[in-house]
Amino acid sequence: MKFLRDLRSVMNLTVLVAGLGYFVDLFDITLFGVVRSASLKDIGITDPAEILQKGILIYNCQMVGMMVGGLLWGVLGDKRGRLSVMFGSILLYSFANIGNAFAWDVTSYAVFRFLGGVGLAGELGAAITLVAESLPKDKRGLGTTIVATLGMLGIVAAALVGQYLQWKTAYLTGGVMGLALLFARFKVSESELFTKKMDPSRANPFLLLQGGRFFKYICCILIGVPIYFTTGILFTFAPELTAGLNVQGTVTAGNAILAGSIGLTIGDLLAGVFSQLLKSRKRAVALNLCAGFALMLMYGLVPGLTSTMVYVLSFLIGITVGYWAVLVTMAAEQYGTNIRATVATTVPNFVRGSAAIAASGFGFLKGHIGVSNAALTIGSICFTLALLSLTRIEETFHRDLDFEEHAKGEGP
Repeated sequence: MKFLRDLRSVMNLTVLVAGLGYFVDLFDITLFGVVRSASLKDIGITDPAEILQKGILIYNCQMVGMMVGGLLWGVLGDKRGRLSVMFGSILLYSFANIGNAFAWDVTSYAVFRFLGGVGLAGELGAAITLVAESLPKDKRGLGTTIVATLGMLGIVAAALVGQYLQWKTAYLTGGVMGLALLFARFKVSESELFTKKMDPSRANPFLLLQGGRFFKYICCILIGVPIYFTTGILFTFAPELTAGLNVQGTVTAGNAILAGSIGLTIGDLLAGVFSQLLKSRKRAVALNLCAGFALMLMYGLVPGLTSTMVYVLSFLIGITVGYWAVLVTMAAEQYGTNIRATVATTVPNFVRGSAAIAASGFGFLKGHIGVSNAALTIGSICFTLALLSLTRIEETFHRDLDFEEHAKGEGP
């Protein structure tokens, strides 16, 4: 009963609007994976091998854009405020998605996805930072869990819309949803920690490079890498992967993404609840990573899988890697107010950008050791690095966020 009371107490306008913003964010990020084949065929790419190759190229452009945008919006969020990022980023990615509906070749498609990636980079970090700084420390995990759970429904929506609407219409839908969300944003207030206690002149992203902050920062990124390995390879390239595994029946990317995204939605809620019950972010993430690693091995090594079994495994793997909100909350809690938005914005976007490295590694290895072995190799590296990195960061469940980072030699 106490848990339900706590859950109701954090359902304020800031949390709901942040969650809806993340819904649109993930809708737009996911949409390319769903409409990849149909859209590329429509602009003149018909060879299956070329569809895979160009698909990886465009996907990588989107993810590189998110890494660039993560730096841009993160620094802006610490200097100008969390809300300025939420407004600017949504304008850019909304117009980029509308532009994607009118892409005429691979180059224009990639350019619009890059711009969309830059815009999408600002949404989650600003939302998590704003919510975390607006709630009591014993309840902020619940607030960020609600944000992430609402956001994950955007993946489900993209999987459905992308399959049942023409691809141009699907992109227009994402753009229009983003622009409509701007009106709700005007009702949300800036974080009091930022407006009352933060001196923008002390926002210095280079503080991340001093002391042990950078190593801790890299660890936060590596902990999240398995999330985008699964969505970027196991789900997005499920047709090619399962063909190499001789799976019985036809597996489509849309259905794999749909099954996985439903799992991600449930998993994000469960991970947040577990972290509250365990009073530990680290233990909740460790449980998820171990279960996800085991299920990935089952996906690639168990013979005689059917398409239905692949979808079930995608659903279960989605649950295990649904620790996104806990990860971003944990990263934000590691650092002071003057660089918190930079961290909370760049960490998830470098995690997303890591999918470009994973996809490129997968694309390179599949020609040498086969599709299934390539996926297992890349996945094993991702999960191992994540587990090792988790042991190197601090537990932050009970941490008070009213503090700043200082350069070496400065006072507290």
